[in-house]
Amino acid sequence: MCKPTSWRIVFLSFALLSGAGALHAKVTTDKLGSIKCEVLDAVLQSPIPGASVLISGTQIGASTDDAGVCVIGNVTIGTYVLTVQSLGYEPRSIGDIVVRPGRITEVRVELQSSSIELQGVSVTSPPRHFEDQPGAPTSNVSFSTEEVRRSPGSGGWDVTRVFTILPSVAKVNDQMNSLIVRGGTPSENGFYVDGIPIPNINHFPLQGTSGGPIGLINVDFVRDADFSAGGFSSIYGDRLSSIVTLGFRDGNREEFDGQLDLNFAGFGASLEGPAPGRRGAWLFSARRSYLDLVVEALGQGIAPRYSDYQGKFTYDLTPSATLTLLGIAGIDFVEFDKEQAIEDGNIAYGKWDSDEYAAGMNLRKIWGARGVSEFVLSTMATRFGGEFFEVKSAQTLSREDSRDQQVFLRNVNTVRLGPRSHIETGVDGQYNLSDYDTFYGEYTNPYGDTIPEMHIRQDVESPKGGAFLSLTFEPVYRLQTTLGMRVDHFDYNSATHVSPRLSLSYRLTDRTTLNGATGLYFQNLPLALLLQQPAHRELNDPLAQHYIAGIEHLWTENTQMTVEGYYKRYDDFPMDPTQPESFIADDVVSRGYYSFYPELESGGRADSYGIECVLQKKLVAGVYGLISGAYGKARYRGLDGIWRDRSLDNGVIIGLEGGYKPNRNWEFSMRWTFAGGPPYTPLDTLASRAINRSVLDRTRVNEERQAAYHSMNIRVDRHFYFRQSSIILYLNVWNAYNRQNVLMHYWNEDEQKPDVLYQFSVLPVLGIEYEF
Repeated sequence: MCKPTSWRIVFLSFALLSGAGALHAKVTTDKLGSIKCEVLDAVLQSPIPGASVLISGTQIGASTDDAGVCVIGNVTIGTYVLTVQSLGYEPRSIGDIVVRPGRITEVRVELQSSSIELQGVSVTSPPRHFEDQPGAPTSNVSFSTEEVRRSPGSGGWDVTRVFTILPSVAKVNDQMNSLIVRGGTPSENGFYVDGIPIPNINHFPLQGTSGGPIGLINVDFVRDADFSAGGFSSIYGDRLSSIVTLGFRDGNREEFDGQLDLNFAGFGASLEGPAPGRRGAWLFSARRSYLDLVVEALGQGIAPRYSDYQGKFTYDLTPSATLTLLGIAGIDFVEFDKEQAIEDGNIAYGKWDSDEYAAGMNLRKIWGARGVSEFVLSTMATRFGGEFFEVKSAQTLSREDSRDQQVFLRNVNTVRLGPRSHIETGVDGQYNLSDYDTFYGEYTNPYGDTIPEMHIRQDVESPKGGAFLSLTFEPVYRLQTTLGMRVDHFDYNSATHVSPRLSLSYRLTDRTTLNGATGLYFQNLPLALLLQQPAHRELNDPLAQHYIAGIEHLWTENTQMTVEGYYKRYDDFPMDPTQPESFIADDVVSRGYYSFYPELESGGRADSYGIECVLQKKLVAGVYGLISGAYGKARYRGLDGIWRDRSLDNGVIIGLEGGYKPNRNWEFSMRWTFAGGPPYTPLDTLASRAINRSVLDRTRVNEERQAAYHSMNIRVDRHFYFRQSSIILYLNVWNAYNRQNVLMHYWNEDEQKPDVLYQFSVLPVLGIEYEF
């Protein structure tokens, strides 16, 4: 049942939003803002002069100048759709353009070259709202800045959770935002921000993975978020499952702007303004959580403390060369005292602190009308520290004082060969500078075996590098083909891999397209696993083979349906011969970290397959929504030769997300998710009782399934407009009908019986944003 306190918060929050209507009459008259639109070639990112930009349903518009920019001034506040057209390009419609009083709303539009002409007939698409990804036609979904900001699943602070509505992402654990993509583990995802790789974009990052409990990225800085669940281009390497690319918007090049935020995650401020000479812009934000301050004032409970800082500086060195500097940093700390651990029924207490940062530069140079080069140099580091003890014995379970650091270099060159053809080539390199000091105390593994203590002290200096080539062309009319190839060398285990890739896209009609992709994908094992024993250095790098086919149909200019089938085969996952029935790659899903394994061998085999459907409607006439569904299977073969379901296999996944904007002042949205219960291994009750701790029944590995998962998130936004500023109040309620979704089954040591731990109960999140 929902706690009364939670419902009081919900009631008071709705009262605040509703009662604020009285203020509306005093602060809202027809205020004006402006729209600044930048129109670029989608392949070269070069400006398109002379493009027509029109506010849909009106005669108001402008044409872009030589820099590909135009400004539409004196626009009444509200939400608009832009239609952008230029000779030789496919027309585009861009919705969710929110105009605020006294502010410049910046819009970036990328246009694809139109199809080639055949017998005097030019084939073009309607002005669709959906962006095609050149050279990567399958398994791609893009979200705009407004879609990220208002998502009922993000809580206003976590961009990664926006993607969990998609059918390719398993629903296993609400406590973490780890992406589990088509049978992949949380370590198989790559993240790029403005072309700069960032291994983990979360506070309290999980070592060896890309997941965590709460996002680090400021969602108000995100211009667009693109998610690829498979078949991605050869320009990306060292990842098996997915690629997430986030584009930070530039700061305001014309004037100084600011924003203050307060929500469940914390409070913060964002500032932005023009660079000297208005040849660029900057933006910066700083945020800090405050729950620890509340808990300290009340004198009870546990709350994490975290803060983050991020900024971007963009400067035009010349009209054709732009330099971008990016910096992101986070500081995290949490402590669990023994008394609180006993009260909460936990088996361990201690503290954890970590900090992470990424800093880099991106230089983009346009070479006339046919080429562009991008040079990236960056460094990133994460420090892991902490110590945990067993409640009953006070014995040290783990102690960590480690640091992961990488220096990254990347060059991508793009040359246009024709209206619908181009080539991308380049190199990337990474140098690891890591220092590990990790202690594992003696512990009992999930099957009751005693694992001796282990202390890892090792410095790692090891390079890795790759070269890639990707050719996109139309060998026959309507068929776009991309041939890709990567060659990677990992020095740590002296492995060299060749990864061919192929994608196809055939346009049946102006509205219907057939897509397909296949390829090989290799990835290094995490150092957290490799450094445990010298023999682990000889382990093979896991391989994933992707096979994807689908159809895409544009029902209307703003509504699109995609149906895809996929098969993914894994080879050479590490396996523990002392646990031949287990698949250790899934441990990081259930535990959040890699355990200590005295002995490992390659040869783990797994596969996943399924069919997915997404029907998405972009915001037009106040309504938007997304319906997704999937049926799939994820399984593995143990060293005993038996195939079993993996612990991240949901079977059926259904997602509904949508919203309604009746006017410029109110917005209502919701997200409902259903997923089949994942498999789990039941407890061996007799063995658990004998040692009074969880012991799994190794004769019934993953033979039971948890109850089905389902949950609803709702959100209400209320906007207030002043002469030169605005306020957004929002209420986001997670798990609104308080579904008790199972997190895990375990042995309750205090009550000496099997028990169940549940995920989030109802969680109201009230936030306020003040823009000035």
